[in-house]
Amino acid sequence: MKLLRRYGARWALGLALTLAALAYVMGMWSSHAIARQDTIIGDVRMRLEAPVLDPRIVIVDIDTKSLGEVGRFPWSRNVLAKLVDQLAGHYGAAAIGFDISFPEPDTSSGYAVLDRLAAHELKDVPALRAQLAQLQPALDYDGLFAQALQGRPVVLGYNLAAVKRGVLPAPAFTAADLRGRELVAYAADGYEANLARLQAAARGAGSFTVISDDDGMVRSSSLLQQIGDGYYPSLALATAAVYLDASKLTPDFGKYDADSGAADAIRVVGTRGKRRIPVGLGLLTAVQFRGTGGPQGGAFRYVSAADVLAGRVDPRVLKGAIVLVGTTAPGLQDLRATPVNKEYPGVEVHANVIKSILDQHYKTHPDYASGIEFAQVIVVGLALSLLLPALAPLAAVLTSGIAFAAVVGLNWYAYRALDWTTDMFICLLLVAVLFVLNLAWGWFFEHRKGRALVSRFGEYVAPELVAQMAENPEAYTMEGESRELSVMFVDVRGFTTISEGLSPKALREYINRYLTAMSEDIRGSHQGTLDKYIGDAVMAFWGAPVAFADHASRAVATSLLMQASAARLNEDFQRRGWPPLAIGIGINSGLMHVGDMGSAIRRAYTVMGDAVNLGSRLEGITKVYGVGIAVGQATRLAAPEFVYRELDLVRVKGKNEPVAIFEPLGKPADLDPAVLDELAAWDGALAKVRAQDWDGAQGAIAALHAAHPQRALYTLYLERIAHWRADPPGAGWDGVTTFEMK
Repeated sequence: MKLLRRYGARWALGLALTLAALAYVMGMWSSHAIARQDTIIGDVRMRLEAPVLDPRIVIVDIDTKSLGEVGRFPWSRNVLAKLVDQLAGHYGAAAIGFDISFPEPDTSSGYAVLDRLAAHELKDVPALRAQLAQLQPALDYDGLFAQALQGRPVVLGYNLAAVKRGVLPAPAFTAADLRGRELVAYAADGYEANLARLQAAARGAGSFTVISDDDGMVRSSSLLQQIGDGYYPSLALATAAVYLDASKLTPDFGKYDADSGAADAIRVVGTRGKRRIPVGLGLLTAVQFRGTGGPQGGAFRYVSAADVLAGRVDPRVLKGAIVLVGTTAPGLQDLRATPVNKEYPGVEVHANVIKSILDQHYKTHPDYASGIEFAQVIVVGLALSLLLPALAPLAAVLTSGIAFAAVVGLNWYAYRALDWTTDMFICLLLVAVLFVLNLAWGWFFEHRKGRALVSRFGEYVAPELVAQMAENPEAYTMEGESRELSVMFVDVRGFTTISEGLSPKALREYINRYLTAMSEDIRGSHQGTLDKYIGDAVMAFWGAPVAFADHASRAVATSLLMQASAARLNEDFQRRGWPPLAIGIGINSGLMHVGDMGSAIRRAYTVMGDAVNLGSRLEGITKVYGVGIAVGQATRLAAPEFVYRELDLVRVKGKNEPVAIFEPLGKPADLDPAVLDELAAWDGALAKVRAQDWDGAQGAIAALHAAHPQRALYTLYLERIAHWRADPPGAGWDGVTTFEMK
């Protein structure tokens, strides 16, 4: 009875939390936030697996080098014909998949113009018509490409779309072949496929359409898509089928569920073997990403298309290999957001699926996964609910840590050894909540409300402000409200590379010294509120909980101070032999929601709103313009005592209205006259850009670049001017750069 009186309330609460977690596992309630965390954990698991180079799959990359040697893309089909001849004929590739479609005729040879002249303006020159007849085969680039495809193990790509263009291959099977069974697959109304003559010459075709999750990440691939009554393979499945010399693709219904229309697997049967590919609802298979993607990713060998065309590739690399022709050139827009890399080559998504098909190695969520999750929740929940109330703080920490590690270890073992993907965040959350509940039980009953409030704010704001708040705690509240504030986001450039180049101990000292310096600058003379650390990133704001009319000026002044601190740290780091330190800072001002926000489990005093999101986007944009600080128009107007360099007009993801962005340089008295002269010249050059005076703009910016070659902004605009010359934006151009990235 004594134990019941002492620990009964906490036991009851612990058991209630355990029952709530069990109800979640059983599907009696759901939470997008918890499911999202399990998704993030799954992404982390995938990133932890080291890639192993697979020599069977080679990516022929239309890279920057190829564009430089061959010319801008798309290339003429006679060039592609030579590429196929080299791959299939000279190098002996076993299967070739094009992550490219060819829906329109190639008229780049000029034959159509000559033919029209011979028929009309020069019809009185009979020799011209005869000469054209002789030249026609050589100038028919589509014919040359089709001839190169004929009899070769080539799979063309196509895209699912709302329109119908080009010709599809024969379907793998039709609705009639299912004999009354319904099969649910990703369905499309139309397609952007290939020219009939090209499709007829190729061995097959597959869709390269990529399906993203709600967060924009690619985690799965649709192996079969339904168009009309036909079911058509993806590019990965079609290419693997050609490699296996498969005669058919068929669904394996297993335990057929008429309500869901689900198939258990897709069967591929060929002379070089057969494969059974497990699928989920909608005929999706999880993509098991290996490495970080690209030529340096470590999972697949990349060779330049230019080297293939020139015959410079070692024949052993391509002999008998599956070749995927795609691109990593940033301008060709085939980079995808994936769990391992936000700019992952789309062609490598198909390569990963093909590798899984060949190896018969898939990460799956087994039918009994919920049973495993149920068992771990009930064991961990009951054990901690009963033990933690009776343990001392240190013992409680150790016990909770052991339980946490056990759940993580079991999940990792199932993933690596058994290829099971099981969820565990609800169990980890239960461990954390039970630990916090028991550790904090007495604390909440022993501190006065006002003292607790001031203590909580002490995590965020400068000691001077805490002392001011302590004199009148009732005047401050963590309740949500809307205020005009300024927010700052700071991030280390290339932190992944930095972390890979340091030992754990050195990395800890590196990041601690950096975060300490940045935090001191934020909470120092300009009295900012330190919101949170997000890995190597820092978030802060000015104007709450203590209001400042000059919050924007404080934020800008702090950003300049932080860049100076980063420069001093960098000198120290270089002397130690550590990687160099460079940071990017984004600042925005505006109406924000500020207060104690979060869930019933964890809360934090923070800011939210569109103005906050824009501040985060501005930090990311600094990398594009090669500057250390970027601020929004609202910040510039609210802090006019500083000199700014205008960078651009941008439209960031999630915002329709364009925003002017600027780089603060300092106060006028602190700047060298040469800097002000350079700034005036830049303002004039930027005006010429927006007036589409390409000659004037290029001359002005080229002069600035020559005087300041280290300024990446000038290089960026010279590249843009070259692009606009080749592809003019038109009379209605508003001068706005649109960013789709977050």
